[in-house]
Amino acid sequence: MPGLLIIAHAPLASALKLAAKHTFAELAEGVEALDVPPNLPPEEVEAQARVLLALVQERDSRHEALVLADVFGATPCNVIQRLADGLQVKVITGCNVPMLWRAMNYAHEPLDILITRALAGGTQGVMQIASSRPQNQTLQPTHDQDHRHHQQ
Repeated sequence: MPGLLIIAHAPLASALKLAAKHTFAELAEGVEALDVPPNLPPEEVEAQARVLLALVQERDSRHEALVLADVFGATPCNVIQRLADGLQVKVITGCNVPMLWRAMNYAHEPLDILITRALAGGTQGVMQIASSRPQNQTLQPTHDQDHRHHQQ
């Protein structure tokens, strides 16, 4: 099972790990998260990322790892991009909860298939939904001075 590292602007990486733990408690124990605070120099971020990446790679018999980063071109992504070799360590940016859950659900798959599944989860999890009042629910009077109806 490829190792999994989440690297993102603080506190997103830790929050995503908690979301993984919420649904995949046992698997999430093997996930590492690196929150990148605003004032941490890139060299220090890289040093921390290097340690965590080695840790998740050690957990896999093939030393493979999938790294999920939040934003392409930002410090977390730039740092991990320098550490990833594109063979045993691959990176996906734009991490969201559906992507993470899909990666967790298919963690037993080989790295290339895991990436395909994670990308599908991330993109399929982004959609516009109809906003409507649930059936059989009446509007409650509000004290809104503009007299607009609000749904809680």
